[in-house]
Amino acid sequence: MPQSVLSANRVLELLAEPLEREELEERLFRSKAELTDWTEDALTIEVTPDRLDMLSEGGLALFLQGALGLKKGPAPLVEPPPTFDRPAALVGASVATIRPYLAGAILTAPAGVALDAGLFTEAIRFQELLHATIGLDRRTASLGLYSWERLKPPVRYDLEPVEGIRFHPLDGPAEIEGPRFFAEHPMAQRYAHLGRSNGECLTLRDADGQILSLPPILNGRTAGEVRLGDRALLLESTGTRAVRVEESVGLLMLPFVARGWAVQPLRVEYPDHVESGIGWISPRRLPFTASTLQDLIGLSLPDEQVEDYLAQSRLGGTKAPDGWWVEIPPWRPDLQTSVDLTEEILIARGIVPEEAVLPPSATRGKRLAETRFRRTVRQLFLGLGFVELRNPVLCSNDMVTLLGRSSAITLVNPVSELYSRIRDSLQISLMASLERNVRYAFPQQYSDVGPVVARDSSESSGGKTSWHAGAVQAGERAGFADAATWVDYLVGAFGALGVREPAELPGTIPGRGARLRIAGEVVAEMGEIAPSVLSRLKIPVPVAWGEVDLTALWPLVRRGQTS
Repeated sequence: MPQSVLSANRVLELLAEPLEREELEERLFRSKAELTDWTEDALTIEVTPDRLDMLSEGGLALFLQGALGLKKGPAPLVEPPPTFDRPAALVGASVATIRPYLAGAILTAPAGVALDAGLFTEAIRFQELLHATIGLDRRTASLGLYSWERLKPPVRYDLEPVEGIRFHPLDGPAEIEGPRFFAEHPMAQRYAHLGRSNGECLTLRDADGQILSLPPILNGRTAGEVRLGDRALLLESTGTRAVRVEESVGLLMLPFVARGWAVQPLRVEYPDHVESGIGWISPRRLPFTASTLQDLIGLSLPDEQVEDYLAQSRLGGTKAPDGWWVEIPPWRPDLQTSVDLTEEILIARGIVPEEAVLPPSATRGKRLAETRFRRTVRQLFLGLGFVELRNPVLCSNDMVTLLGRSSAITLVNPVSELYSRIRDSLQISLMASLERNVRYAFPQQYSDVGPVVARDSSESSGGKTSWHAGAVQAGERAGFADAATWVDYLVGAFGALGVREPAELPGTIPGRGARLRIAGEVVAEMGEIAPSVLSRLKIPVPVAWGEVDLTALWPLVRRGQTS
């Protein structure tokens, strides 16, 4: 799971009260996070992939404020100063074939405050974590931060010839030509394929032509460098999927919002339409009905209690006729449905151990008698020296056709020809196992106890499942007598005696097959596999096969097997 090392002091600053390790561990344990380590100022936090917001000091503090009852409801989104012009970005038509989407916001510090080392470190660390997670190592989304005060809007996102670019890398001493940057810089070696095509590369420039960055590779130093003391920042994201680009902007603004920075959307002008950007930074509204909540958790909670749990989760809940309208902040893209909101309420309510109540039951703590019966059959096969297999119920059409078992059900849309039929006999799986092992020495003998499905029009599914126990022996002296011996032994082990009658069975030599009946019911089949089958499977020795229908046998022997 994703994890990050956060500053404990920065988290505690936002809580404005002490927090013991035990309390933190308990609060995180009841959520989707875990405290891995706390050493002096270093908090190592691990979360599930849907709670990336908690891997920043600001996001973790917002969660803890609600969980501890210090602050409830959505974190306030501060309006930008009235003197700020409406910012814009222009997207060129050329980027559509490589990295077509851009989203952004302007972040403005509160009065008397500027970007400090702690917030800058938090933002850069969180930015790289987002690159690695929802950005898929910058493939679907990559983020950039720039000083809004040192650039001239509007910014332009376009595709330009590499030969005409001069770029001062953020970590470089001087400006260099584009071809040299792409040939030598390690970040270009790693990410250039995401932002280049046919001798051209993506650029982000301001109105004066200064290169802010070469997305998704690296910021420029002249106009793309963020410095301590900056009071207004441009946050942008480019990528191949609009939803990931927008989510990444909503998440990276979180460390700033948690410390009171104002947020203003970046208007993005595409060749054929304009995005206002308001939806990227504004809360979403999600309907949540009381009936859905009750259906999912099995409880009827008072309205005021539901609203309090939502507030503890730093969400807003407005009463509606059939439930609530829930306000979702942009850094919670994981909340998409009523099921997600129900989970939030359960986490806020607390999932705690309850005293168990065991209802009276005659079979409590025991396996079903029929299950124990099947286990006994497995043990009997092991005692006879067979290697136990656990084959899937799906099998190949080729093996079904070769054995002549035409009644095996065919799947309508199989994922593979190897799993295109449903076996109606263990014979199919056992012969397939022998085929896979022909390179090993003989004799070989395998057994299997598992389900088979036979056609049955009386069943709603068109098939009836039963349990069989089967075995094959491949060796120079293997024959019908061996299979008959196993079957008699298995049936006799449960005190039953059957009558054997000749039968023509699929896949066997005519005259070398038989069925076993008990009280008129067919409970087993056995025979010697036909040479034509062995030749096709390249099995060089005779094979004996026997199979017992345990579902048919069980009612006939269960009286002595129920203890």
